[in-house]
Amino acid sequence: MVNEVVVWCLISGAVALILSSISLSIIKGRSNRRHGVAFFHPYTNDGGGGERVLWCAVKAIQEESSDLDCVIYTGDHDASPDSLMARAVQRFGVELLYPPKVVHLYKRKWIEETMYPRFTMIGQSLGSVYLSWEALCKYTPLYYFDTSGYAFTYPVARLFGCKVICYTHYPTISLDMISRVQDQNSMYNNDALIAKSTWLSLCKVIYYRLFGWMYGTVGSFAHLAMVNSSWTQSHIESLWRIPERTKRVYPPCDTSGLQALPLERPRSSPAIISVAQFRPEKAHTLQLMAFSVAIGNLDADLPRPKLQFVGSCRNKSDDERLQNLKDKAIQLKLEGDVEFHKNVMYRDLVGLLGGAVAGIHGMIDEHFGISVVEYMAAGAIPIANNSAGPKMDIVLEEDGQQTGFLAQTVEEYADAILKILRMPETKRLEMAAAARRRAGRFSEQRFYEDLKAAVRPILSHAS
Repeated sequence: MVNEVVVWCLISGAVALILSSISLSIIKGRSNRRHGVAFFHPYTNDGGGGERVLWCAVKAIQEESSDLDCVIYTGDHDASPDSLMARAVQRFGVELLYPPKVVHLYKRKWIEETMYPRFTMIGQSLGSVYLSWEALCKYTPLYYFDTSGYAFTYPVARLFGCKVICYTHYPTISLDMISRVQDQNSMYNNDALIAKSTWLSLCKVIYYRLFGWMYGTVGSFAHLAMVNSSWTQSHIESLWRIPERTKRVYPPCDTSGLQALPLERPRSSPAIISVAQFRPEKAHTLQLMAFSVAIGNLDADLPRPKLQFVGSCRNKSDDERLQNLKDKAIQLKLEGDVEFHKNVMYRDLVGLLGGAVAGIHGMIDEHFGISVVEYMAAGAIPIANNSAGPKMDIVLEEDGQQTGFLAQTVEEYADAILKILRMPETKRLEMAAAARRRAGRFSEQRFYEDLKAAVRPILSHAS
């Protein structure tokens, strides 16, 4: 009996000590809040559209409130104020007004998907709570700005007394994801083993619904939720239930620089470009298969096209995925027709876009599709998945003129490729010009204006 009492006393003391430490951290953070905006973006070298949003958001805040310090929470230990400022220019053509401050995070492994072979969403979400705790203990800002979609960090930021702003590229979970599991459809986020089992699918639906409730709860802690498309907005409003605090701000696309490129393209060796990170959901294999089918059905009098994959790799898994894609090209006997460009500089990307007659994009439920807009602005006719952002916001008629193609299957993508290759030059130029006009709706300048308008009420009511 005495031993049990001693054990319980020790446990109670340990719990009290932990809670006391947490309370002291929160009190200290609240009392030492800095006059700044801290951007939670653990990966500042991912090279995708999310990173472009980060640097444009930083620039917008610098222009809107020059008295506020801009701070980056990053897990990239070699990142420095000067290197990040240089990266923004070299990779994305975004010139910041002054270098941002940097807070290095050392617990980033807890949000790596490799840490959670099962229950990945909840694992990464809880890991982000731990990571945000490290961030906020090191630097507590007036405004906590999440640009990476870690909604579970918002209650933590509120505990530290921060105003929470977020830019959500896509919901961590959506009703579409739940529907696919219910329908037992196999995809990159629904293992074939689970899809084949009614019992396992039921368990996963329950898990998804529970996670969806949790996600909706933590998301509602945001003072301002900016979303990047109509599709994302509909899901976030359904899950977070804060429509009055949800604003659609289309992401920044380099339409002005790309629109300066000539619409005329060399017809002797037409290029089809695919710009996307080498992630599973980007469906690079589908694109490669569609290109193979198109090559097989190519008219004898048409020049043989090239497919150019351009993208970045975040980690070892992405590198392996890229190598598998190269191996698949060899297997399909396309090694001479397919090029791979990894982690290219922005000026090189512009050059590649300027030489492409078409741009292909394969992701299902792409929340927006910055690369699709970039194709259109550059004069490359887009071929995008017939869903979400490209379908609802981007590849729509402009002044009654078709601006591109939507597809879903390998055959549909191949058919669209052949239509573009067979298109008379005058018709291609007309469609490319209409697509370019459409792309002007998603300019970088429009992003700056809309983001500033959205955050202005929050910044002007600092507590």
